Amino acid sequence: MFRKVLKVCLLSSALLMMNVTAANAASPSEIKTKAYNYIGTPYAYGGTTSKGFDCSGFIQQVFQDVAIDLPRTTSEQYNEGTSVSKSNLETGDLVFFNTSGKGVSHAGIYIGSNQFIHSSSSNGVSVSSINDPYYWGDKYIGAKRVLEQSQVIEKDEVKSANIDMSIFASRAEVAKSIAGKLNLPLADNKANYSDVKTTSEYYDAINSVTAAGIFSGNEEGKFNPSKPITRAHVAKVLVEAFNLKPAAGTHNFKDVNTTHWASEYVQILAQNGVTIGKPDGTFGINDNVTYTQMDTFINRLK
Repeated sequence: MFRKVLKVCLLSSALLMMNVTAANAASPSEIKTKAYNYIGTPYAYGGTTSKGFDCSGFIQQVFQDVAIDLPRTTSEQYNEGTSVSKSNLETGDLVFFNTSGKGVSHAGIYIGSNQFIHSSSSNGVSVSSINDPYYWGDKYIGAKRVLEQSQVIEKDEVKSANIDMSIFASRAEVAKSIAGKLNLPLADNKANYSDVKTTSEYYDAINSVTAAGIFSGNEEGKFNPSKPITRAHVAKVLVEAFNLKPAAGTHNFKDVNTTHWASEYVQILAQNGVTIGKPDGTFGINDNVTYTQMDTFINRLK
């Protein structure tokens, strides 16, 4: 059930095109590469295809190429993401200009070194300087970050470690599963993790499990929502979340030494019938928990 519900949620999110919450799946370099693929495409008023773009149509297409959904118009795009100062611009940020004298009217994608790529009415898709003294420099009005950099880095780390997250449950997914099983109330005090956006489908669940003392972030104020969680940590989380107590019986798992920090939690989990270990007699203490295993654990809890 855990995996089925998760898949339905993910499919629904894709069908509803949940703005920039999908942005965590792309990297700044991917955005830049995709944008450069359209160099030379002519400008077309209202254009949204490679036959011709207007400025916002170009931006929308580039982000769609990496499975990120952004609104259609420049003004709508200006309302997305979080504001970022000109001195802190990073590749992938959206930059905005007032070319009409009536507010935001043009936009592009920052690509580093004070340059941005955009679809201009004079040159089509091309590269310009945000500090151009003859035009763009005086018309620059701000920037928005729609790529959540901390999660981009986090997912890159997961990818580089060859972890298949279609198999393993993430910390955010485990948090949501537990919050749902316990029917935890919405937290009055928000945890404000730097890597959990308020628009995330896991935001309320993560705040609820944090308020309940079930989960916590790291010293940098991050929750690491996209990272997998080991069976050892899941044992600790489940024992504490569901207030499981020691019961009769001793379970000897080959890979769980009595000196291991999670030994007691694993024993309690087994004594309560939540786990029976693996066929080879191990618990899989350092293994990442899979969707199937997490589903089984949750279903066995009273």
